[in-house]
Amino acid sequence: MAEELPIAKSTLSQHLKVLLDAGLIQGEIIPPKTKYCINRENWNLAKGLMMGFFD
Repeated sequence: MAEELPIAKSTLSQHLKVLLDAGLIQGEIIPPKTKYCINRENWNLAKGLMMGFFD
């Protein structure tokens, strides 16, 4: 992702950690890399909360 996004690797790492800690993504560690994917259940929950907030 660092090659595709115009941000430093350290910044990307910090953002991924926040998303991971929030449960919005999940990771599979296969050294030396980590594969991330969306936690759909938590994304849908967050989406519902945000939609309710803006109604």
